[in-house]
Amino acid sequence: MLFPTIVYGPIHSRRLGLSLGMNVMPTSVKLCTFDCVYCECGFNTPVNHPVLPTRETISEALATALKDMAQQPDVITFSGNGEPTLHPDFAGVIDDTMALRDRYCPQAQVCVLSNSTQLGRADVVSALRKVDQRILKLDSAIDATMRAIDCPVNKDLTVEQIIGYLEQFGGDFTLQTCFLRGTRDGQTIDNTTEEEVAAWYDAVERLMPKKIMIYVIDRATPVRTLEKISRERMEQIAAPLQAKGYEVEISA
Repeated sequence: MLFPTIVYGPIHSRRLGLSLGMNVMPTSVKLCTFDCVYCECGFNTPVNHPVLPTRETISEALATALKDMAQQPDVITFSGNGEPTLHPDFAGVIDDTMALRDRYCPQAQVCVLSNSTQLGRADVVSALRKVDQRILKLDSAIDATMRAIDCPVNKDLTVEQIIGYLEQFGGDFTLQTCFLRGTRDGQTIDNTTEEEVAAWYDAVERLMPKKIMIYVIDRATPVRTLEKISRERMEQIAAPLQAKGYEVEISA
């Protein structure tokens, strides 16, 4: 499922409320630094010269949407057809969005869903510090499993690099993890085992995020042999962190 426009919705998000979506990636292909087995947008489409909307086009589309909306959104959410922080003018887009939010719907929050891979760029980190919610991904704290689930385009990417990137925020972010199990090409994929969860707990304790979102697959996935994790198992995973005072939101 690809989003054919820059602005889409609003939709009722499981996690965010009434969300006006922002897609700053191409409208006809998915462009991402990950190729996650569970992504609702499917797999990346190889393209030599992807066409991205300009900063000006994005600003105009958002302004039009906000002026025309009958009901103001709870949140303006950057997600869409891939990794939003890949946009070469992401920082400028965020500046424009914050100004438009303040003008047309000051009660709404601005949220960015990111896979954390671009946090080595100072401009991206600076822009993310300006938004109300930074929801940043860590699907596994074990390299082999992270690569099996997220399929990073950069084959050398490690969990340690991702954690190092996340540490820049000093806990001022929401950590997001999708729990799943299944197989792909005969390989077992499961980030709910005791070993996996223990390593993930260690990462959480190191990062100390202000909020944690854990969720399960909810839509069709490009790998059809994945299983939805039970609510009971998700509550088991959350319980030790909740007992330590972490805010853990479960979408299952």
